[in-house]
This record gives sequence, structure tokens and C-alpha cells, in this order.
Amino acid sequence: MAASVFLGSSMAMSSATAADDGIKELKKVLEGQIALMKPELQKKVKGLSMDTKMSLMTILAMHSRYSERVTMRQVMTEVLADFQSVMAGIMTDNPEMTVDSARRLANHRIPVGGLLPYLGMENISDERLATLVGFNDSVEGNSLKLAEAAEKGDMGTAAEMVGKISVGCVACHSVFRGQPGVSDLLR
Repeated sequence: MAASVFLGSSMAMSSATAADDGIKELKKVLEGQIALMKPELQKKVKGLSMDTKMSLMTILAMHSRYSERVTMRQVMTEVLADFQSVMAGIMTDNPEMTVDSARRLANHRIPVGGLLPYLGMENISDERLATLVGFNDSVEGNSLKLAEAAEKGDMGTAAEMVGKISVGCVACHSVFRGQPGVSDLLR
């Protein structure tokens, strides 16, 4: 019994150490992102509430792919390609393709400098950034649910998730992106 208590506490300690290492690594990533920001953006980011900062860290912690060169537009092009690959997998009843593509979509690359530099200064506020949690749940959370369904061979449920993912994409774009190709510099 003493051995099982020791083993259990040893496992708990190694889990805590792994969690601490993960937090340290995430803080290092965030510090690197902030260092790439212009001073005015750094000031706005540092002025965000602790709740907003923690929400952003939670979202970033869900990702393991950080780029040192790729922009947000390039990441969104990858996300679109993964979404289209999900659709192709569903339409051809290919659960393996669907699972792989959905998991890639959920763990999309984070662009150089993180997400915030691409959102516009007007969107760097607690109120605007609070919407990211819901968008993240809608897109990435539902992508993981879609992958789970496809993994079980339930392509009908996987197909139902596509609409929920699309709604999340469109909602996020309506807040953080203007109409692509439209410029106030044109007559």
C-alpha cells in the first residue's frame, strides 16, 4: 500500500512538473510574440485584464504549431485548405482523411507574432477579445468533435459539425476582418 501511495504521489508530481514546464514554455512563446510587437501594441496588450490574458493563453495552449515566418493570411489559407479537405473526406466517405484534416484545422499554425498583431488596434480590448473564446470553441472545438465522430465512422455526425464550424468562421471574420478586397482607398 505504501508503494502505491508513493507511486501515485510520484505520478502526480511528474504531472505537475510537466504542467509547470508547459506553462514556462507557453510564457516563453508569449514573451517572444510580445517582443515582435510595436510599442503601441505592446502597451495595449499589457493593459488587457488578467481574464483576457488568461483566455488568450488558454487558446494558445491548445496549439503546438507556432510559426516564425507565416502571416495570419497564410494561416487562414491553410485553415481553408484543411476545411476543404475535411469536406472532401466527408463527401468521399473517407474517415481517415476527415480525421487528419479536422485535427490539423483544430491545431492550426499560430502566425508570427501571435494572433493579436493581425486583429487591428481597435480590436485589442477586453470586450472584443472576449469573443475569441466562443469563436475558438465553435471552430476548433467543433473540429475536434468532427474528428471524433469521423474516427468512430459516424460520418453523418461529422457532416453536421461542418455547419457549426462554418458559423464560427463567419462570426469571427465579421468581428475581426473587413470585407476582403474592399479598400477605402478606392473610388
